[in-house]
Amino acid sequence: MSSQKEILSDGRFSRVARDPRFWEMPEKDRKIKIDKRFRAMFHDKRFKLKCTVDKRGRPVNYTSVENLRKFYALSESDSELSDGDSEVRAEKKKKKKKAKPKEEADS
Repeated sequence: MSSQKEILSDGRFSRVARDPRFWEMPEKDRKIKIDKRFRAMFHDKRFKLKCTVDKRGRPVNYTSVENLRKFYALSESDSELSDGDSEVRAEKKKKKKKAKPKEEADS
């Protein structure tokens, strides 16, 4: 078989390298950006479907949530908010853990 460079140097196929229809989609543009209204679909039980076979009948071992993460991404501003929310939640958990021993000591 000929190498990729030899194929592209051939006059018949040189247009393929310059034509944007044949370019690979940039990784940052592959996923559809969604806003915070739909953030729940990544962790809500109602969106989670356990599949045992794919659409062609082959056995698989994944959930529909993994497909959602494959095709959708939170928009930039919303992903920052969700990161901030997770940090706030972690801080609240730490505060609750610290508060519980004090309450137990008083009892």
